[in-house]
Amino acid sequence: KERKEEKLDPYQGKNRCFGYFKCPNCNKRWMSGNSWANTGQECKRCKLMVYPYKQKPLEKAESDEEKINVEIPHPEELCGKCMELGVPCNGREQRGGRRSYRP
Repeated sequence: KERKEEKLDPYQGKNRCFGYFKCPNCNKRWMSGNSWANTGQECKRCKLMVYPYKQKPLEKAESDEEKINVEIPHPEELCGKCMELGVPCNGREQRGGRRSYRP
């Protein structure tokens, strides 16, 4: 049986983007630089799969304040894309408690 592609969120490109999320169950809000087309993230509180209500292309950080802190681990257990791929969606692996780019 062929899977019909559904448009579950605003962005329909192939690259990672920046997403804005709001859980319809508990109203928790979050943002993520690891948002993908038609892929949700699990709410930490409810464990409900939530799709972004807004997405925009990733932009280069103009200041240190805007840069992503790579020391903070990506919550792979909540990420729909990581679950789908079976590996980290952001191209990094866990190594000795720290995250690093894949060679």
